[in-house]
Amino acid sequence: MEKRIVNVACGQLGPIARAETRTQVVRRLIELMREAKARGSDVIVFPELALTTFFPRWALETQEEIDSFFEKEMPGPETRPLFEEAAKLGIGFYLGYAELVEGPRRRYFNTSILVNQKGEIVGKYRKIHLPGWSEPQPHLRSQHLEKRYFEPGNMGFPVYEAFGGVIGMCICNDRRWPETYRVMALLGVEMVMVGYNTPDDHTDVFDFDILTTFHNQLSLQAGAYQNSTWVVATAKAGLEEGSNLIGNSMIVAPSGQIIAHATSTDDEVIAAGCDLNMGTVYRKTIFDLARHREPEHYRLIVERKGPGPILPVRELD
Repeated sequence: MEKRIVNVACGQLGPIARAETRTQVVRRLIELMREAKARGSDVIVFPELALTTFFPRWALETQEEIDSFFEKEMPGPETRPLFEEAAKLGIGFYLGYAELVEGPRRRYFNTSILVNQKGEIVGKYRKIHLPGWSEPQPHLRSQHLEKRYFEPGNMGFPVYEAFGGVIGMCICNDRRWPETYRVMALLGVEMVMVGYNTPDDHTDVFDFDILTTFHNQLSLQAGAYQNSTWVVATAKAGLEEGSNLIGNSMIVAPSGQIIAHATSTDDEVIAAGCDLNMGTVYRKTIFDLARHREPEHYRLIVERKGPGPILPVRELD
């Protein structure tokens, strides 16, 4: 089978200080982009909320302060240089950011976009699985307040034809949910790009927190293997404003094998050539969805949001 290679890079970011400006962060992104291009990459994946520090760790006091972390337009004056550099270099990118949508009512989303090698936006996704709480939890030493600042995404899990394949996106906590990958798999996804900011101090259960890195890797490998897709996962990393972000950016093959992995908690590029046809092997064998799935037995997945009573056994004709 002829190969279809997409050269992909993860542009991992080290900590972003609260005082760091968009302009300063964009310069860092451009440096990562230049390195990725020098290593032959067609596209680079940046983290979730890549333009600012991870502000949902705080209960911010004023709407003006909250809005300062959101983008009203994309690209805007401070982010346009990233798009211009992408077009100049001929490299695409995935970028996560906080999106403010003006209208009859203001809407706030945790968003990612896919940009082609001409610097044009060709895809958008808004995060669906928002973790944490809407109000601070007194018993937690570190807060996670995404539900305070964002509403769940309203676009589903779309996929896009780009870079010679079918590309999907998700954000951070989405990667832990099997439905994320399966919906895109049913749309023919060949590569899922995901940015994340994951701390190892977000619960009051020590044993759970020390498994955060393992759970990250487990989710990415399972999602890739069970859905015959590449997964390109890029983190924010390091000690950011007192919170330790795990990093561990990686590129995972449809086999579930990790083929590239970050080795630091700082700004770092990892890269790999990904053969999109590798997923075809799995889609035609073990995970031939059209041949092996039995959706009539899965209805409870969409009929219930959480656990409910045990149902009586019934036979299907």
